[in-house]
Amino acid sequence: MIRFGLRLAVAGGREALTRLLVIAAAVAIGSGLLLTTLAGINAVNAQLTRYASIYPNASTGGDADPLWWSTREDYFHGQQIIRIDVAATGPDAPTPTGIRSTPGPGEYYTSPALRKLLAAHPADQLADRYPGRDIGTVGPAGLTSPDTLLVIRGGTPDEVAGLPLAMQRTTVGDTPALPETTMNLILGVIAGGLLFPLLIFVGTATRLNAARREQRFAAMRLVGATPKQISVVAAVEAATAAVAGTALGFILFYASRGAMADIPFTGMPFFPSDMSLGVLDILLVALGAPAGAAAAAQFSLRRVRISPLGVTRRVTPRAPRAYRLIPMMLGVAVLFLAIGFRPPTSDGQAAVFLPGLLLIMAGLILAGPWLTMVGARVMARYASRPATLIAARRLADNPKAGFRAISGIMLALFVTTVAVGVITTIVANRGPAPVGSTEAGQVSLYLPEDAPAAPDSLFTDLRSITGVRSAFAVRENPDWMSASEPGLIACAEIPSAYGRCAEGAAVAEVATGLIPFRESASSTRVWPAASVPLGELRQLPVMSIVVDTDGSAATIERSRTALETALPAFRVAPNVPGDFESEFANTLRGWEQLANVIIIASLTLGGCSLAVSVIGGLTERRRPFSLLRLSGAPVRVLRRVVALESAVPMLAVAAVAIGMGLLAAHLFLRAQMGYTLIAPEPRFSVIVVVGLAACLGVIASTLPLLERITGPETARSE
Repeated sequence: MIRFGLRLAVAGGREALTRLLVIAAAVAIGSGLLLTTLAGINAVNAQLTRYASIYPNASTGGDADPLWWSTREDYFHGQQIIRIDVAATGPDAPTPTGIRSTPGPGEYYTSPALRKLLAAHPADQLADRYPGRDIGTVGPAGLTSPDTLLVIRGGTPDEVAGLPLAMQRTTVGDTPALPETTMNLILGVIAGGLLFPLLIFVGTATRLNAARREQRFAAMRLVGATPKQISVVAAVEAATAAVAGTALGFILFYASRGAMADIPFTGMPFFPSDMSLGVLDILLVALGAPAGAAAAAQFSLRRVRISPLGVTRRVTPRAPRAYRLIPMMLGVAVLFLAIGFRPPTSDGQAAVFLPGLLLIMAGLILAGPWLTMVGARVMARYASRPATLIAARRLADNPKAGFRAISGIMLALFVTTVAVGVITTIVANRGPAPVGSTEAGQVSLYLPEDAPAAPDSLFTDLRSITGVRSAFAVRENPDWMSASEPGLIACAEIPSAYGRCAEGAAVAEVATGLIPFRESASSTRVWPAASVPLGELRQLPVMSIVVDTDGSAATIERSRTALETALPAFRVAPNVPGDFESEFANTLRGWEQLANVIIIASLTLGGCSLAVSVIGGLTERRRPFSLLRLSGAPVRVLRRVVALESAVPMLAVAAVAIGMGLLAAHLFLRAQMGYTLIAPEPRFSVIVVVGLAACLGVIASTLPLLERITGPETARSE
């Protein structure tokens, strides 16, 4: 029977060959995207492992000489620079990963991206922060990404031991990857939203011409074939195309691996080698894709297994009931309740939000046929043309079939709408300070309690930089426990853009950086008077140094370089309001880009599924359409029927999915962060509209087939 199934698969005429090609193409696209998803997960894990090695824990076991190690962050034009200071205490000290040897005092290694940055800007903006001799490049093994900005500087053991966060290490490069439950959760949800359209596409392609094949297999049953033999033939036929498609999927994956690695899924691109596949991944796809196609073929022949005459017993299926809305409503209710009862731990929050979102996703799929039926009945009630009435009646009679091909689009649009809505809102609330604002031009350096005193020449050097308006120190308030603000400053030094002192005060209580937390700079602010006399102010330790600039990038970076050169033992690098937020926003924008990629991919798959579904429906209804043409129905009416049957449910479920996605995103933001949803950027709407228009174009491209297959010769009695 296996040989017979192969013969039917490859020698069954043009119809069989077309079906094989469509199934192979569907499996190729599906397996290629599945391989990309698995490789992406492996790349994230590899990236996290190298990231953990850059931020290690102390290790003092073993006989090796300890290596002093201090990791800190710096910034340049909003980009994070990782700065590692090391010092070997003996000849057996370990060497940091990615470099030839541990740099000595006055030596350093840089990453390729940082090397380009150093060459592209004047030394007083960046290179002067790292005095000494550049002795080499950090290799990929020591970098989290090709775009990582990293410098590894050498020093004496006493120098590095005195730096913040200094530790001793006897081994390097063996730090395990840190668990990232949030990232894994996002990857899982997005992968689910992508894989579902893949399964829909493969299943739809496998069911192509299901009615014609059922008739052929039923005839084989009537001449003596057993259900088992029929199952073997169907499985061989589907698996043959699936094996070819899976092989093509592997070719597509390795051909596009470099381009996929450049997409910043985690806010930074991957090395192409990170997009690797394990043996289990390869076996999962190589065996799972053909097995899934064979299973879909088996499912499509369930009527033949009941009876060889079961194919002719076609009755209207039972209409879906309104109870299908219950899971979706439960999911919305869970997110509503989370607003007032948010668990305090991250695990507890995941236990609330994830089931709520999954309930909505499952509810959308379960409620899809009911929504299709309701929409079809409304369309039938207000139909004024024959085409509209015929399309509405057919959708109302079998809404499950009408919804099946577009269910992947519905789920993908929901997942990506939630992701884009959440990301857009977080970026808007936590993004960098607006360009041109007062705080965007402020450079602040916060000093720890044990920091050395700032040299007197520092403020003179800062004020001499072109574009610097003022430079001053905020000193520690000795009464900060009972005071309204933790810092002190002379009233004469407060720039007008940051407010003024109370009437008659000489010293004011101010915020550490002259900008209160979660507020903006204000020239109308009145700072409270301090009890410390002006003569005693300079005897207090410096809490922070604030430089007010004109906001130009060159002035900001020159000021930052001057601060770091004068006070190299900083714990937190001199920063501009928005540095930390900009880094976080860039990561989120990477996820937003990933969401946009998924929208395009899922809509493409949905369009392919629709095309296959429309073509399959046309070939299965050739005789009824031919009879309609013989009875006087114009071809344009039949084309309108086919277009309405596909387009109306697709547009309706797209609107429902996007609406539910925005609602779920708003409830999540309110419960988790207290934010109000901000509408996604116009490009999201453009991508959705263009994608849906492309799906409509795919449907339109199948309509010319209608006239060719519904000629008078098709209406003969069979």
